[in-house]
Amino acid sequence: MTFMTVLLFIPACFALNMAPGPNNLLSMANAKRYGVRTACLAGIGRLVAFVGMIALAATGLATVLYTSEKLFLMIKVAGGLYLLWLAFQLWVADPSGSDGEPLGDRSLFSLARQEFLLAAGNPKAILIFTAFLPQFVDPSGHIGLQFVVLGALFLVLEWVAIVGYAYFGKVLRHWFSRPSMRRVFNRICSGLLGSAGAGLLLARKE
Repeated sequence: MTFMTVLLFIPACFALNMAPGPNNLLSMANAKRYGVRTACLAGIGRLVAFVGMIALAATGLATVLYTSEKLFLMIKVAGGLYLLWLAFQLWVADPSGSDGEPLGDRSLFSLARQEFLLAAGNPKAILIFTAFLPQFVDPSGHIGLQFVVLGALFLVLEWVAIVGYAYFGKVLRHWFSRPSMRRVFNRICSGLLGSAGAGLLLARKE
């Protein structure tokens, strides 16, 4: 894995982290009701779920990446196409939907558990770790170490997204409730995802 691979991974990954998915919208709702600190601590449940997914992806794909160049290419193409599909979904998403239903009074553990279950049960999140991360892994290098580095970068950027959405929920929730502004935000993320997907499909493996 080269430095240029990492430079390509970070913006593509951050676009995925910042996409307005169910967990990010949950952070906004938690921040609106309980405050930024509580929403950020609850987001630890999401990170725990992602650690498990990264570990499963690393252990399940390491041997395959070593032995099958064709399958590696298939995973790369699948990941690129998936990014383009996500970009399309964000571009055509209905901007008039609500940010999330109100939350009742719950403990911090209960909020973290909800973040965990929402992340663990999201098929898009599962596909990210089985089709997105592996395409940045060089099968001729140390597979496990590369997954650790990429996984750590993903978790750091995901934490930034948790904090960012929590502040959006506390300070700017009313701004994002406007359909026109929600559409702009969706299409910015769509452009980032689409550019990353096209770049990965066109990039040649050395």
